[in-house]
Amino acid sequence: MTPFGEKLRALRAERGVALKDMAEELGVTPTYLSALEHGRRGKPNWAFVQRVIHYFNVIWDDAEELARLADLSHPRIVIDTAGLSPAATALANRLSRSIADLDAETLEQLRATLDAAAAKRKT
Repeated sequence: MTPFGEKLRALRAERGVALKDMAEELGVTPTYLSALEHGRRGKPNWAFVQRVIHYFNVIWDDAEELARLADLSHPRIVIDTAGLSPAATALANRLSRSIADLDAETLEQLRATLDAAAAKRKT
């Protein structure tokens, strides 16, 4: 499941909306919507995200969050390490081989480490 798919499913559940009904309103098939929620489709395009925002009538920060999650939701990532250090290439390869075996706590720790490194670069 992708971050966008997880949020989409949560919004549907909160509002008691059936997948079939939402798909019809958004002009997509239930199969597409299900695949999007489960991470079996690529990240949604901007127009689709806007339709979802309007469908759920979300505004301001919630709409921005939905768009941000959509941007983070490509289920098949390619990391180009050409021109980077051997350590960067080794890390990218190791992560690609082991990410499926990492538990939620470890994934959160890795995310926090990357966030801290990004914040450090900004200062």
